[in-house]
Amino acid sequence: MFGPTEPAAVALQQAAEERGFVVAWAPTDLPSFVVSRYRNWVEDMRQAGMGQLARNIEVRLNPSSRLAWARSALVLAAPHGFPDPGPPPGGVRIGRVGRIFWVREQDYIQRRVQPHLDELKEICHRLGGRCRDYVEQGPLSFRSYGVLAGLGWIGRNGMLINQHLGSYMTLAVLLTSFELADASEHPFRCGRCKLCVESCPTGALIGDGTLDANRCISYWTTQHLDLIPFKFRESLGDWLFGCDECQSVCPWSPEASRFWEGYEPDPDLAHPDLTDFLVLSNHAFAQKYAQSAFERVGRPRMARNALVVLANTRDSGYLPLVRLGCEDPSPLVRATAAWACVRLGGRKDAERLLSDPELLVRDEARRALELG
Repeated sequence: MFGPTEPAAVALQQAAEERGFVVAWAPTDLPSFVVSRYRNWVEDMRQAGMGQLARNIEVRLNPSSRLAWARSALVLAAPHGFPDPGPPPGGVRIGRVGRIFWVREQDYIQRRVQPHLDELKEICHRLGGRCRDYVEQGPLSFRSYGVLAGLGWIGRNGMLINQHLGSYMTLAVLLTSFELADASEHPFRCGRCKLCVESCPTGALIGDGTLDANRCISYWTTQHLDLIPFKFRESLGDWLFGCDECQSVCPWSPEASRFWEGYEPDPDLAHPDLTDFLVLSNHAFAQKYAQSAFERVGRPRMARNALVVLANTRDSGYLPLVRLGCEDPSPLVRATAAWACVRLGGRKDAERLLSDPELLVRDEARRALELG
């Protein structure tokens, strides 16, 4: 790692560390190979339906083009390697959820992380510097800055990996006007290991530190708006929302023991009751899962995911629950339910959907019955 040359910047770093962040500094200019790799990734359409990743590329890859005063990036990492809170009693809790979604999303970013960033910006200004903050949803290439800062390296799973924290980190960046010493990137430490590539159920990992989001379980379950393609449904297995396969098999991922104090994993998010997504009204769902990533995507898409998980069990005992999806007000849910019913032996339920008023549902039921 390397650091700032100005005492004011040192003071800013100390203030960030006092707030529990793992901190490192990077220059604002990304290496040319990082820029070209990102451009090629977008040109190959590997961002799938996440159009935001293809917008404002000039700012994403060169923030100085808009903020001419920016000289350095203070990279802040909040570890989220917290332990499993365990499932609450009762319910159908068979779907896995990516670890980062175990916390109330808006709670930890807006109420936990953002206040610290606001305080750090104010400290920066008092120290005579200029500052601009970005967290995960911002336009910057966080992982690339993490590498430049010496915080870690981009593994074959596409994640920023730290030797002590693994890849379970939420990243934020403060662009500052402070000058830095020379950069020193973190060396690549994956060696010959390809466990993440080999364990990816859909073959989404390219192996060069990038992934094809068109094949990523996390993309299909958390970002995609419509039906999940037939060819990926079985590969989703029991992943309800997100996917941690490539992180959990990584030898650098530590036992869940170190996490930022702002994180409070919620058992109902780590182990949700799939019944909720097929029984609750949209309003009741929004109330129960307020400020979570589940609320962000909405009940119909969570019901879609739940039906895929239930169908992949091949357990006909779940057919009564799946049948509820056939009566759902959302065509997306009814269409997915047709396929799930066939998988669990409920062909007659799917046949009834052949007369559904929505073409999407009729087509999906027909195809599910043809494929068996």
